[in-house]
Amino acid sequence: MTPRVFLQELGVSYRSNGTEVEALRDISLEIRTGERLAIIGESGSGKSTLALAIAGLLPASTRIEGRIDWPELGRVPQNGRDIGFVFQDPASSLNPVLTIGEQIAEVARTHLGLNWRQSYKRAEELLHRVHLPDPASALSAFPHQLSGGQRQRVAIAEAIAARPALLIADEATSALDTIVQAEIVTLIQELIVQDGMSLLFISHDIALASEIADRIAVFRYGRLVEIADTNRIVTAPTEAYTRQLLDAHMGLDVEPLLRKAEAGKLS
Repeated sequence: MTPRVFLQELGVSYRSNGTEVEALRDISLEIRTGERLAIIGESGSGKSTLALAIAGLLPASTRIEGRIDWPELGRVPQNGRDIGFVFQDPASSLNPVLTIGEQIAEVARTHLGLNWRQSYKRAEELLHRVHLPDPASALSAFPHQLSGGQRQRVAIAEAIAARPALLIADEATSALDTIVQAEIVTLIQELIVQDGMSLLFISHDIALASEIADRIAVFRYGRLVEIADTNRIVTAPTEAYTRQLLDAHMGLDVEPLLRKAEAGKLS
């Protein structure tokens, strides 16, 4: 199968106070069509840098080595159109002075060539899809009038408005409480299957990653430690660091974790 995204020996370095800081080194992996790939690791492991590199959102001063190819697409991807990005904090990613309808409709109008009336209809349909209460009224609401979980649903609707090939969720549930977190994970799984998108799911939580991902890639200090099917990572990790992440999970019991992984693959 042709991979949707292919990374070969990707390296990323930043300039900080006159010193070059290496964020990623020699990362080679692929994201397959329709696949849910989770990237896990501690803070500073390079997870978010990888997501920003794939989306082309790194600062211009960043030094990038290696290749990021889109074989299936056959061209340079366009943010918003080919890549949908859901950030950790929807309060900072949504525009506070524009209504929910205006923000989602703008994406549809820009990338799908719809007029404003069609774009607003698309926006309302998307709010239905992300299970936002009373979508018609929500179109005229501002972000501050919604709860954190509702804002994240809006951010997801905006991210998928142009039917992207890849959805990137960068710690998209970490700021939410446990119940809302589970609802958002279920929603993302549902949308991925319905739209045939690939998913890059960034998280520090191996239990959460095992619930949603087909494969898990483990990062540490900007390097890829190991990557394998979720079941194998959970039951038979080959690297000591991956075993540490599993052992550090509070009250970890491998069998329930494995059942989560299998349920996620079936959903």
